[in-house]
This record gives sequence, C-alpha cells and structure tokens, in this order.
Amino acid sequence: MNLSERDNAVNWHPYTQMKTANDIIPIVKGEGIYLFDEKGNKYIDAVSSWWVTLHGHAHPYIAQRVSEQLNTLEQVIFAGFTHEPAIQLSENLLELLPENQKKVFYSDNGSTAVEVALKMCIQYAHNQNHKKTKLLALNNAYHGDTFGAMSVSGRSAWTKPFGEMLFEVVFIDAPTSQNLDSLKAFIKNISDEIACFIYEPLVQGAAGMLMHKAEDLSELMKFCREQKILMIQDEVFTGFGRTGKLFAANHLSEQPDIMCFSKGLTGGTMPMGITTCSQEIFDAFLSEDQYKTLFHGHSFTANPLACTAAIASMELLLKPETLQRIAVITEKHSGFVKTLEQHPKVEKVRQTGTILAWEIISSQQTSYFNNMGKILYKEFLKRGIILRPLGNVMYLVPPYCITAEELELIYHQITEVLDQF
Repeated sequence: MNLSERDNAVNWHPYTQMKTANDIIPIVKGEGIYLFDEKGNKYIDAVSSWWVTLHGHAHPYIAQRVSEQLNTLEQVIFAGFTHEPAIQLSENLLELLPENQKKVFYSDNGSTAVEVALKMCIQYAHNQNHKKTKLLALNNAYHGDTFGAMSVSGRSAWTKPFGEMLFEVVFIDAPTSQNLDSLKAFIKNISDEIACFIYEPLVQGAAGMLMHKAEDLSELMKFCREQKILMIQDEVFTGFGRTGKLFAANHLSEQPDIMCFSKGLTGGTMPMGITTCSQEIFDAFLSEDQYKTLFHGHSFTANPLACTAAIASMELLLKPETLQRIAVITEKHSGFVKTLEQHPKVEKVRQTGTILAWEIISSQQTSYFNNMGKILYKEFLKRGIILRPLGNVMYLVPPYCITAEELELIYHQITEVLDQF
C-alpha cells in the first residue's frame, strides 16, 4: 500500500469529514516555504501549516539547537525540577511582553494555554472568597477545542453537540466606535459577576479573519480594568509578528492580566503552550493553605526540546532581516489589497500586518461551510499552493521567509483563479 492507503486505514484527521474528504496528500519533506509530496509535487505553504511555521519548514538553526538539546536533556518532570531552556525561554519572552507580565506557566498547545488562563481567573476570585463565575467573551470567538476553550468560543456547529455541557458565558460583539457605549453599559450591570474577559486581539482567526481596531479594543480594556474585570489576551494566533508587530499587545494602549501563546511559539517545530500572568494573579495563589494551589499540569510541561525550539525561533524572529521580511510582507499585502478591492467577485478585504483576508461573493451565506471553500482549496492545490479557505473567506498567512517574488506569484495565481470563477 502507498502512504495514502496506509493513512486511510489507521488515521482520523482533524476538522475532516472522513466520509467525503478529498484524498489525503502524503508530505515527505519540507524546506523553507515549500512542502513536497511522495510524488515529487511541490507546494507553497501559504498558510504556514495552520499558522505555526514562522520561519519556514525544517529551519536548520532550530533543527541544530533541538538536536543539541536532544543529546543533553530531552525531558524532566517540571514539578519540583527545572532546567536552563525553561528559565531562558521565560526570561526572553517576558522581556518582550507588556511590563506587567511577570510569570510563565507552561502547557502543551493553544487550547490548554486558554484552559490554564480560565482556571487562573476563576480560582483567583475563589482564593479571595469572591463569587465570580461568569465569563465574558466575544461573539464569533474561537479559543480552542477543549471544554473550557469551547465554552468561551462562539456557539456554532462545532460546539452544538456539547451545548448543554458548556459553562455559562456572556457574549458581546467585538468593539467598534459605534457600540462601545452600549457595551460598557451592558458590562457595568454584570461586572460584579464576571471573573474575566477573554478575547482575540485585533483578529478573530477561525471566525473568518474578522478584524477590529486597536483603539476600540484598548478603550474596552480600559473600561474592564476600571470595573476590576480580569483580562485574558489570547495571542495564540496573533503573537510573534503576525500583526506586523511582535505581539498584538504592541498595538494596544492597555495591558491584559493574562496572555496565551502557542502556534508560532516554537516556529512550528513542536507543540507548546504558554500562559503568562501578572504578579497580582500569581500572588493570589501564594498561601500556607495548600488548597489555594493552582492544580494544573501536563506530563510534558516545559519540555526542554520544545523550550529550546522556542528560544531558537525567537532568536530568528528578532533578527533585523526577519523584522524586515515581516515589514515587506505587510507592505506587499497592502498593495494587493487595492487589487482585490477592485475585483468584482471580492468583498470585505481586510488586513492586519502579515494577515490578509477577503470574501468571495457567493450565493450562499458567508460561512465555514460555504461550498466555495472546497472548490478553491482544490484549485489552488492544482496550482501548487496550499490555501485553506474558511468557506468563502480566503486568507494568506505566509511564513516570514517568503520573498517578494514568491508573494507576487501567489497574488498572480489568486487573481487568475478569481477571474476564472
């Protein structure tokens, strides 16, 4: 049997209806922006393999650093023990974050980073004998697929089978200059019950790359601070340069209490999640009372290999040439926005940094389940480009190593496909 047949016999793929799925493509090699299948076909990975591969595939520097660490220390329990990569990564990350972020808690992925953050907020209130059980989140949110993360995500077909099992969440629209006053009035009425406000800053990725303005979010954050509502900033997607700055936080005038990271954290090399918090959050768990401990952990918490990959990825990210590439991608996208806006089959073009999105005008409703997604996905695969439309919402989130010429090639192919459809 070939790889596809063997895979079909044993594997169940994510977000995939296995009954009607397209043939699964076996990838045997990655290099830079390219992925190679078993037949020798080459694809441009224009979505950074689910938004994680910052510097391109099989980056030699990250591989070298992980290899060296593998021969030194591959794993150690992080309860009662520590190691240099975990300490260094925490030091390096905290230096880049808002100044109120003081402590790092390690987990395994974006969903678990969010779970940790939610537990921190709920137990923060509990440890101080405050009864705050409601959570505040944005409509259309996506924070992950574990139960806590699903609970604070927008109710949809994805969460429907578990609806009665999800805990109580109050949903509000993303802030705009038009609705800020009404949002504030609504929140003020229930502020005493709210443990925290969780949000994706600037870009709601899985919702279809929905975008809101930094000044509007900053104003809402300032109000939440005045109401003593803790804030969780989910930077799983937006972190590490995606918004044109190192973090979405760098666009905002207010600071969150807790931040969540994953995806680009290790440069796409291996799984890792991080939840950072303020000293005030951390101090609420310091006690002679053992029951005030944050009872949360993972077998691979602060895995030395993942920590090393993250350190190496961050070193690459901070290089002047990488920051310049991010600026070039942002500038090139801005130029292509003008082309897209003039196309008769396109609407609602939007961009934040290296994230570019637009909607294909369709007779069906704009939705993850719009049939245009499957049609466009296949068409671009034939052209050697991996794009994974969210229904009729198309987007580009390329690795930072992509060149201006390679971007132009993608733009040209997108224009051709739009003209064809």
